[in-house]
Amino acid sequence: MKRFFIKNASLLLPCGLQTGSIEFDSTITALRRSNDSCASDCECETLDAHGGFVVPGLFDIHTHGACGADFSDADFSDRNVLNDIHECSNYKCNEFDVDSFPLNSPLFRLSRYYLSQGVTSFLATTMTLCAEELFAAMHSIDAFCRMRAEFIKRTPKKLHHFAGAKCIGINLEGPFLSSSKRGSQAECNLLAPDAALFHQLNAASGGRIKLVTVAPELPGAFEFIRSVSGCCTVSEGHSAADYNTAIAAFRAGASHVTHIFNGMNDCLHRSPGIAGAAADLGIPVELICDGLHVHPAVVRGVFRVFGKKTCLISDSLRCAGMPDGRYSLGGQEFVLSDGCAALADGTLAGSAISLADAVRNAVSFGISPSDAFFAASYAPFASVFGDSAPFGLECGRAADLAVFDANLNLKAVFMDGERML
Repeated sequence: MKRFFIKNASLLLPCGLQTGSIEFDSTITALRRSNDSCASDCECETLDAHGGFVVPGLFDIHTHGACGADFSDADFSDRNVLNDIHECSNYKCNEFDVDSFPLNSPLFRLSRYYLSQGVTSFLATTMTLCAEELFAAMHSIDAFCRMRAEFIKRTPKKLHHFAGAKCIGINLEGPFLSSSKRGSQAECNLLAPDAALFHQLNAASGGRIKLVTVAPELPGAFEFIRSVSGCCTVSEGHSAADYNTAIAAFRAGASHVTHIFNGMNDCLHRSPGIAGAAADLGIPVELICDGLHVHPAVVRGVFRVFGKKTCLISDSLRCAGMPDGRYSLGGQEFVLSDGCAALADGTLAGSAISLADAVRNAVSFGISPSDAFFAASYAPFASVFGDSAPFGLECGRAADLAVFDANLNLKAVFMDGERML
């Protein structure tokens, strides 16, 4: 396999930025403080970062869609493409036919969009839908993940960029949310926390749900948290919970906060709510950094208080990467105008940014590049999968990397050591 050597780079390691070089094939083989030439006997392709940043591929844990597509659309549920591929002669004789794969379908286009923005992995995020639509979305995302894996297995590496970024799980943002803090979630589809329904949805998804949001003040929420937290990360959000309820829910097993300050009570000096509870216990929090959902001064405050527990998210909708106009979200219409996505009543519906945009915005608000990139990679991965889960720039880890220049422009993306951009 081809080997790469990137020199003159600011490497984002778990401990922070380090100037030096990195060598990798499918996995990272060397990290050095020097710019010595490739240590391997085999030929390396050398890239000069010119002082730019080499970071783990960004990980977006909260993204509903982009480029006209939405994970709630259930694009793969109405056709049995996987069975068609397994039955076709090309499959049986171990040949490949790229035309057998629906690479122009919305979810493949969406995955390629993420890759073009420096995101190498993501959680497919669904909205509050009726049960039938939620099951369809779970089946659809599962089918897409299996389809993508089949494509990687059956095609040469030079075509793998067509598969886009890796969907490594599902973020179930609804329907177990508070009506008063639903935001752009459809009120008619909200439900009380229901562990049995969650486990049925998880089974339909192939066990892919990695993150679920619940409003802890709802009846049955604590039983839900205790039942579900053993198989995925439970997040508090879209909630009117007070401080004491939020603290109790964290102690019951919740361990994450959905887009802090959005979809929850204000953090007041006598009523600190979920935000205050999370700060007290050092709970990881999501942060939408588009300059609309949270004021830049508050962004700086979140990074100062939560530090490496700050998780940047895009919360992007199907309008990301698209022109101004009218779009749909969970059965509701919203309008994108001058970068702001909102329902007819003015409620913010989500964002139109990418995770790389969130990093750039954070830096423009006064956050260091090191902290901003950490919040878009290491922090969300640790919150969802645990601090000990393998991720990042360490020898032996998968070579999923993004290269940005000193001005935070994306210059290259590698996935499993293959250059994708």
